[in-house]
Amino acid sequence: MTKTPFSPAQDSYLFDRKVVRKHRERAVGIDWSRHGFLFAEVADRMADRLLDITRTYDLALDLGCRGGAFADALRARSLASTVIQADLAFGHVAETGGDRSVVADEEFLPFAPASFDLVGSVLNLHWTNDLPGALVQIARSLKPDGLFLGSLFGIESLQELKWCLTQAESEVSGGVHPRISPFTEVRDAGGLLQRAGLALPVTDVDTVTLKYSDPFALMRELRGMGEGNALVQRQKTLTGRRVLFRAAELYMENFADEDGLIPATFQIIYMTGWSPHASQQEPARRGSGQASLTDILSKD
Repeated sequence: MTKTPFSPAQDSYLFDRKVVRKHRERAVGIDWSRHGFLFAEVADRMADRLLDITRTYDLALDLGCRGGAFADALRARSLASTVIQADLAFGHVAETGGDRSVVADEEFLPFAPASFDLVGSVLNLHWTNDLPGALVQIARSLKPDGLFLGSLFGIESLQELKWCLTQAESEVSGGVHPRISPFTEVRDAGGLLQRAGLALPVTDVDTVTLKYSDPFALMRELRGMGEGNALVQRQKTLTGRRVLFRAAELYMENFADEDGLIPATFQIIYMTGWSPHASQQEPARRGSGQASLTDILSKD
């Protein structure tokens, strides 16, 4: 097991990476096995996508491994011979129990160029201050014709909680603090892959809706996932009880179902891109078509 340095947070950044790491370490102590099921579900869905490609991978990287669900899914499907597991939090890496693991910052990857046949990242990269830069580093770490498969929380994630907290704080305090990470929009995902130099980019989206007994159960779940607020501009003091209880009231009033359960929406964006290689298909050269669109449209 190897430890590598992580980047210090700077006020000009969107996220405080020290706080991101602190939240992930705390999630290990809270009991990741109770709260990591969304990550395990998405890891399974990602591994199932790989079955359609009909190839295996000699060396794979599970970037942001958390409890190791993606590596487990690869092994269960015999998709990878060797999997390196990396995470910002030492506790998550230690839990993997393997010697092929490294504590590494997604913003400063310690891997040599052209190292991996596959890089997978499960709901991890939304906490990077420079997502395009992180994707460039991932692309560099891939061998020619290597595959990147990632998932991110989309902008519609936690829309109910976002609305309730905004309304409650506006009512109680007359102002609003940033409380939930600004997630990626689906329309931007493919462009991010292309900017990173990845070929044949493909994106698609799932929506997963989880149900909770009350808003405080959801908040405990997010804490157990390690998904607490790590914005640099977050409120540094504890949120007042009046704001929290008003947000809970609004959540129950506006979103509770007939059984008294409240939904939490998680939009999952899946991203696939390949390291360029001469064997890959390329779009036809502009003007090389043999048929005239005018002729086609004019046919009876």
